[in-house]
Amino acid sequence: MRIFLIDDEVSACNSMERILRQVRPEAELIAFSRGQAALDAIEREGLRPDVVFSDIQMPGLSGLSLAVKLRTVCPSAKVIFVTGYDEYAVEAYRLHAYGYVMKPLNSERVQEELAHLEQLTALAAKPETLTVRCFGYFEVFWQNKPLHFQRQQTKELLAYLISREGAACTNGEISTALWETEDDMKATSARIRTLLHDLRGTLKAIGMEDVLIRHRASIAINRSRVDCDFYRMQKGDMDAINSFTGEFMVQYSWAEMTAGMLMFNY
Repeated sequence: MRIFLIDDEVSACNSMERILRQVRPEAELIAFSRGQAALDAIEREGLRPDVVFSDIQMPGLSGLSLAVKLRTVCPSAKVIFVTGYDEYAVEAYRLHAYGYVMKPLNSERVQEELAHLEQLTALAAKPETLTVRCFGYFEVFWQNKPLHFQRQQTKELLAYLISREGAACTNGEISTALWETEDDMKATSARIRTLLHDLRGTLKAIGMEDVLIRHRASIAINRSRVDCDFYRMQKGDMDAINSFTGEFMVQYSWAEMTAGMLMFNY
């Protein structure tokens, strides 16, 4: 982590640096006495801070003005304002500052701000997942809305892949599960290719095509990209366990064996 410290008061800057070395000893700290000097380091030297602790009132380029410029030249930088005056709080948050610390600084307050910042960063970095409900009727949601499938059997194919818990499935296994009486494997393989093409298109449209893992002769589900009650139950999630009432993908006859296994185990 690279942290910029900006304060025109030498004693305040030294105090800030001492506290940060205490709470984040692994961080790279770079101190500046002027906002413009920090901006030059970004624009001319290519330095990219992860976090910027900046005083608000400074000669020349103020902390508030610096924050405005950072949104263009280094938008990934998280600004935490440091000031002896609370009158700037509203303006600071209008600029979407990530924190606002009053002087004199102390290690507990700085640690609190950094911990909050890291929590926000972790949440932002967490990839979106496809939400799947297996208990009761099988349903798929994207951003809290039902995902639309062009074909009902495309949805059933996804349900079968979900039920396999990430195990690779061949065309033969898919055919046996979805169409027990199908004999013409050539026609069945073409049918499966059509459904897979439709499924990939549906997922690609929402930027979730990596839910599917393709191999030369098989396909599987990427479990890490799916938020599923069935999967959470197996991890011991009590909410998922309590939501199971004995029904599992009830619209599909091939799911009855799994429903029976869950009834026995849970």
